[in-house]
Amino acid sequence: MAQPPSRALLSLPAAIWAVVLLCTLPELVLLGADWGLWGSARWRPMAYQNGAFWAGLLHGWRPNYAAQPIVMFASYGWLHAGPGHLVGNLGVLAWLGPRMLDRFGTRGFAALWATSLLGGAAGFGLLTSSPAPMVGASGALFGLAGAWLVEETRRTTGLWTGILKGTAMLAALLALNATTWVLQGGHLAWETHLGGMAAGMAFAVLWRRGNGQPQEEPPAGEREG
Repeated sequence: MAQPPSRALLSLPAAIWAVVLLCTLPELVLLGADWGLWGSARWRPMAYQNGAFWAGLLHGWRPNYAAQPIVMFASYGWLHAGPGHLVGNLGVLAWLGPRMLDRFGTRGFAALWATSLLGGAAGFGLLTSSPAPMVGASGALFGLAGAWLVEETRRTTGLWTGILKGTAMLAALLALNATTWVLQGGHLAWETHLGGMAAGMAFAVLWRRGNGQPQEEPPAGEREG
């Protein structure tokens, strides 16, 4: 029997909870400021000005501080465009995170997250000329999805199984993009998703090779052709 959402959330591993908190705390602080509970309504635009990813900073824009063009490659992933954006990303994290944690372990998961976060930023920086800022953990989340795609494909036992599994995973990724598009009010940083997914896929391949884990051969009786 499936666990109720509340119990499923409470049963998340500590490493996933750490990411949840790192994503949630900034949004809670900014949301409280938006509602006038503390600080100022200027906190959110200031956070975006200094922590979001601005592609223009790679093309001659003047930064607010010297390290901003470097810091933004990581800081953008801990800011979100509001509670709806955050909740959508946390839902994906709660589903994909434990699966990738089981596959790669705590250190591997942290490395996958960081690699995907950087890959998402690189994809956005290279592929867009938009003057708008980019925030959110979706670059890292699409990296988890890319690693999941590699791992599931590796376990495929035959041609038709591979086709069906690949189609299902592609549909899941398209649904994830569509959900993100809705939650962000029609603003979709597909460049970030593409960069994060490519980075996650590359990480999964290199991690397996680097750890001496060869391709698993399925039992003879499970082969399909």
